[in-house]
Amino acid sequence: MTDITPLVPRQPVPPLAVPLVLGGRFDIATEKSERFTFIVFYRELHCPICRTQMGDLEAKLPEFAKRGTNVVAVSSDSAERAERAKREWKLANLRVGYGLDLRVARAWGLYVSTSRGMTSTGVEEPPLFSEPGVFLVRPDRTLYFASVQSMPFARPHFADILGALDFVIAKNYPARGEVVNLPAAAA
Repeated sequence: MTDITPLVPRQPVPPLAVPLVLGGRFDIATEKSERFTFIVFYRELHCPICRTQMGDLEAKLPEFAKRGTNVVAVSSDSAERAERAKREWKLANLRVGYGLDLRVARAWGLYVSTSRGMTSTGVEEPPLFSEPGVFLVRPDRTLYFASVQSMPFARPHFADILGALDFVIAKNYPARGEVVNLPAAAA
C-alpha cells in the first residue's frame, strides 16, 4: 500500500505538468496568476457528472478571471478522450489537461478507482482513474484550499467557491488547516 500524505495549506503543492488539448502544457511550476490557480481534477470522459460540472466551470470562467484566478481542468484521460470531452462538452475556453499520471494524482491526495465497465453515457471506464478534487493554489505554489472526494457525488459548487473568493480577497483571509503537529494537550 502506498502512503498518502495529505497536502497542507500554506505549504508547496506537488509538481503537476500535463499537456493541454489544442496544444501547450499546463505546469504549476511556471503558471502565472494574479491571485490563484484553480485546479479541477475530473474523472474523465466517462463521467456524466463531470460533463455537467465542466460545463458549469466553462460558464463561470469570466467570473474566476475577474478574481485574478486562472483555471485548468485535468484528468488522466488519453489525448483522444480529452479532445472528445472538450469538443462534446462544448468547453471552448476551458484549459483541459490530460494524461495525468496516477502517481501524481495520489501525490495530490486524489483517490483512485477501478473500472466498473460501461457507464450510463455509453462510455467505457478505463481500468484505473482518479476521483475528483479541487485546489486553489497561490502564485507562490502553496496550497490555499483543497477539497477531495472518494465518490463522484456532492462536489463543491463553483458559485460557492466564487463567493468564498470574494470574501477571501476582501478580508485577506489566510489559508486554514495549516497545523500539522498538534501540541500534546490537544491530542
